Amino acid sequence: MQFPVDANTRATGGTAFLGELRSRISADRVLTSGPEYTRAVALFNAAVDVRPSVVVRCASTADVQAGVRASRDHGVPLSVRGGGHDFWGRAFRPGGLVLDLTDMRNVQVDVSRRCATVGGGALSSDIVSAAERAGLTAVTGTAGSVGMVGLTLGGGYGPLLGRFGLAADNLLGAEVVLADGSRVNTDAEQHPDLFWALRGGGGNFGVVTSARIRLHPVPTVVSGTILYPIDHSDRLLADLGGILQDCPDELTVDVGFLPGPDGKPTVYVAPTWSGDLGVGNAEDGPVHALAKLGTPVHADIGSVPRSSTLAATDAMFPPGRKGAIRTRSVQSVTGSIATVLARAAQEFTSPFSAIVWHQFHGAATRPSPGSTAFGRREPHLMVELISMWENGEKKEHTGGGEGSSSHLRWLEEIHTALEPFSMPGGYVNFLGPETPDQIANSYGPNTERLLAVKSAVDPDSVFTATPLPTDAADSGPLRA
Repeated sequence: MQFPVDANTRATGGTAFLGELRSRISADRVLTSGPEYTRAVALFNAAVDVRPSVVVRCASTADVQAGVRASRDHGVPLSVRGGGHDFWGRAFRPGGLVLDLTDMRNVQVDVSRRCATVGGGALSSDIVSAAERAGLTAVTGTAGSVGMVGLTLGGGYGPLLGRFGLAADNLLGAEVVLADGSRVNTDAEQHPDLFWALRGGGGNFGVVTSARIRLHPVPTVVSGTILYPIDHSDRLLADLGGILQDCPDELTVDVGFLPGPDGKPTVYVAPTWSGDLGVGNAEDGPVHALAKLGTPVHADIGSVPRSSTLAATDAMFPPGRKGAIRTRSVQSVTGSIATVLARAAQEFTSPFSAIVWHQFHGAATRPSPGSTAFGRREPHLMVELISMWENGEKKEHTGGGEGSSSHLRWLEEIHTALEPFSMPGGYVNFLGPETPDQIANSYGPNTERLLAVKSAVDPDSVFTATPLPTDAADSGPLRA
């Protein structure tokens, strides 16, 4: 069969490349144009304009292996799409081949062993929904639309972190296709260095086609949203800082600023209690105390399935808007830091933007710093700075492109203002090429070992996902 030669084909090495793919993979799964291709290259962040030339919609590990080998044989850049939620669109490389895992979303729950095996394209909501039916849950982030594997490989902050650790701490094993197309199974006993790197080192070591995840008997939590007026944020944040410092493992609290129902900024408090439901629902208990720090403009707390909490976040941040993200890590949000964040909230340029800091405490702090690739184990707050705006927003009156300039300027100004108060490094899932200093310090004393594993399993850097420090000599122990 002859395949037409177009610009996409020429960009990826010619008809021989497409011919090889279609001889090894069902031809209807090799996409270069048309409606299916268009749907396949739509990502969460509409600001991403990177486009691959070929999308392979993988149905099996064998498809992934064939794609990896073809890309190597023909010198075509390779990338992997799981959930497609990354703000930089690193699921795609310009003119490259993307291995799209979105059809590999199967979840198999082993109730007796309290674990699940998930496909490389499974979303966080997929595993939580499947586990709930068995009276269990998985450690995920706050959004259900995020790919479970990608979240886990980068670390995985989330509302169960205090009791059960990071998502990466709950990875039990994985099937991985390496840069030469070979398949390996890795866990604490098999290929332990690779397994160590996967827990926090990102998707830089191969294609994780399936992962084995530890589950926990907590399908229902006490959770909700509390909004306070921003007027007394200094006092409120000081009170919250004291509460967070003394939180039991069962209580993890996200705090931040969101535009309220009337458009005015509010202080946002989102507790998650993963312990005894009676304690969590008690009016005099630690969860409801968070709604009594002042007079809230909104307070809704109760027992809910974890799947409902994920769906609520997805509704707040739907796909199709444009956006950008930055991150900092701080020890607390009081004093000068609180002033910086409150001022930034009062200058929100969009009703869809947010400032949220995620608590890192309890079980997540107990593994030794070198036990996984994840680089920071002391208690801290990971600050998520999100600027989002409507796709198709009108051009600014100043002229010069779409109305993104003010949103990006707001984001960079708050990111810069936080720098003097921040720890070195940052959360790798939220780091991009604009922050080389943070990247250089993101793994601290784990950097040398991480780069050694990279050199051993992928010396030609076929896989580039979350950023890796390029010079181990420049990255020493993390400084508080």
